[in-house]
Amino acid sequence: MRVQVTKNLDTSAYPDLTIGNIYRVLGIEADDLRIINDEGLPYLYPPELFTVIDKNEPDEWIIEVGEDDERYAYPPELNRVGFFEDFFDDNPQAILTFYQYLGKQRTMYRSLPKAA
Repeated sequence: MRVQVTKNLDTSAYPDLTIGNIYRVLGIEADDLRIINDEGLPYLYPPELFTVIDKNEPDEWIIEVGEDDERYAYPPELNRVGFFEDFFDDNPQAILTFYQYLGKQRTMYRSLPKAA
């Protein structure tokens, strides 16, 4: 899933996003989108900031719906309650897991066939 920051972004409220940039969605948490921002950190942002340019969610994502019909969707590696809290608390295992996941994604996308 990929999204693009829309023109009406309040850059003072979101200085870590760039208008017009395209970001890959790492997961969805209570309907918010988790992306890697311009500072290289996996933060949550409200979906209103973005236009979806590729709505395809990876097949391996684990999708759940909360009590208020909010969506949660993450790849299995990142789908543990408290995972990102651990990441931001500098838990070495969470950090390692996260960067291993990103490395796997980069390798996977590099090996896709190029469009003609």
